[in-house]
Amino acid sequence: MPDRLENLCVEKGMRMTEQRRIIARVLSDAEDHPDVEEVYRRASAIDDKISIATVYRTVRLFEDAGILEKHDFRDGRARYEQASEDHHDHLIDLQTGAVIEFRNEDIEKLQEAVARELGYRLVDHRLELYGTPLKKDDR
Repeated sequence: MPDRLENLCVEKGMRMTEQRRIIARVLSDAEDHPDVEEVYRRASAIDDKISIATVYRTVRLFEDAGILEKHDFRDGRARYEQASEDHHDHLIDLQTGAVIEFRNEDIEKLQEAVARELGYRLVDHRLELYGTPLKKDDR
């Protein structure tokens, strides 16, 4: 059965080769925010004929089509996730590199209020928090 990302590609009129389908499936199945090298590792485990160049080109194509979002979480690697209509923000654990998705209505309202106070209507934003785990005595 086709996955969400593959369906979006088809809806946008992209020619879907078998290798693009595999890369789309890998990205759809990802529960993390993989970089291109990790996408390549996962895709080449399915089809060892997929090259890293094919993964780079395909990820760029998906990004240009607006079906993938690119993130730079300060670790020197571009990371990707499916573009989502459900807005969320990210907390990045600086010790492990783990990316935690969250949504907080108070933060959303505050961002809109700040934009309004400055004379703007907020149309989009990204929020990335960077932290390290609290020690038990810090809580």
